[in-house]
Amino acid sequence: MKPSIIAWAVLLSLLPISELRGSIPYSLASGMPVGAAFALCVAVNMLVGPIGWLFLSTLHRLLCRWRPYAAAFERIVERARRKVRAAVERWGYWGLAVFVAIPLPFTGAWTGILGAWVLGMEARKSLAAVAAGVLIAGVVVTLVSFFGVKAFSIFLKR
Repeated sequence: MKPSIIAWAVLLSLLPISELRGSIPYSLASGMPVGAAFALCVAVNMLVGPIGWLFLSTLHRLLCRWRPYAAAFERIVERARRKVRAAVERWGYWGLAVFVAIPLPFTGAWTGILGAWVLGMEARKSLAAVAAGVLIAGVVVTLVSFFGVKAFSIFLKR
């Protein structure tokens, strides 16, 4: 397995726009074994929770003094608040886990941890809920990607 494939998988797992929805399919399509792709991408994506919470609790407070950052962050926060609030109000931390587990754009670990922070949820429980959601999303995306790559491979020459 090439180091560049691993590096791209790690980068895609950390990016808010792709997370597992981009990293697992890329890894499998690049020839990474299913178990390795799942373990690497899920483990790296689980780091988003602590990284995001740490950023919001420290560096974010300093950056908020800069007007362009504060304006952009407020728009992002409002979108996250709207998306996460319904699930959290209905099911609490389980709702947060389910929200993160749905492998659709803007429903991953970054939005989940931002929503939990904005709604004033407890850090440890929020991090655990986000990790559970990432694990579930990892299973779903791996299964869909594995069978999708296998199905698509009939059209490829080797």
